[in-house]
Amino acid sequence: MKYTLPILNALLILLLNSCGSSSTNTNANAKLLFASGFEDDVYIDPVVVEYSEGYDFIRGTDKTTGFSWPISILGASESALHRVDDDNNQALFSEIQTIDDNKVLYNEERYRETNKSTQLTYEILNITQSKSDLYVRYRMKIDSNMLGTINKWRALFEYKTKDYKDPGAGGTGYRLIAFIYTDKNGTPSWHLQGDEDSKTPIWECDTLALTKKCNNEFVPVIMDDWFLTEYYWHWSNGSDGYMVWKINGKIVGENHGPTTRNDNPIDFILFTQLYGNVTPKYQWIDDIEIWDGLPPK
Repeated sequence: MKYTLPILNALLILLLNSCGSSSTNTNANAKLLFASGFEDDVYIDPVVVEYSEGYDFIRGTDKTTGFSWPISILGASESALHRVDDDNNQALFSEIQTIDDNKVLYNEERYRETNKSTQLTYEILNITQSKSDLYVRYRMKIDSNMLGTINKWRALFEYKTKDYKDPGAGGTGYRLIAFIYTDKNGTPSWHLQGDEDSKTPIWECDTLALTKKCNNEFVPVIMDDWFLTEYYWHWSNGSDGYMVWKINGKIVGENHGPTTRNDNPIDFILFTQLYGNVTPKYQWIDDIEIWDGLPPK
């Protein structure tokens, strides 16, 4: 999307002012690490990089913001769109589209390979400066194909630390992950959790189970329309850690406590994730910002 940083920052301040008192650990010196609305010379490179099959690299400079792709925050390198279990390039599709004169990233999962984990995500890889606070925001739109279906899930965003492993493998790591769930009645909810593995949550927040600990409120799951999603974590292995997820400025999940386990550093971030047990599914992404701390109100 075409925008200028002064206007965007003004909107950011207004949004943060409306987010409530739980947005702690603000940083007066927070620095903008990356911003892009996919404008100008940004493109998905069709060239397959040797030893990186399954990865599509977004390249080019967004002249509106001055930032270039690929994303290289936290010392990361080789970050790209990752097509997992793509059935020989048939199951997944990405392109940069123009909608109402604005460029956006479009991702599509046409079908899921049988007994596979078909997914498409922008992975921020090879992170070397991982024990850091981070604030991420972007606009997105998702389809409504899971609406009214029971016991479905869709992952939107996650990070994993070193030594995060499958259940039963003895991992010592940590995962932060944001979902949309549907319950036994087909009602969708926003769901946030930190876990030891996919079967062992350490903590959970869900907008169909509002709690004082999660400081969340009921926010209807938005489908077929644009919404703002924000993630912020204060990095810590102790009780002063903090994680919050907001939709259109409203808290849908919050946790006070460690944002890692056993002091393991972040290994990679799965950004703009398209993954779940209902297909087909689609999403559009625009106006990405990443900061090295929570900007002050």
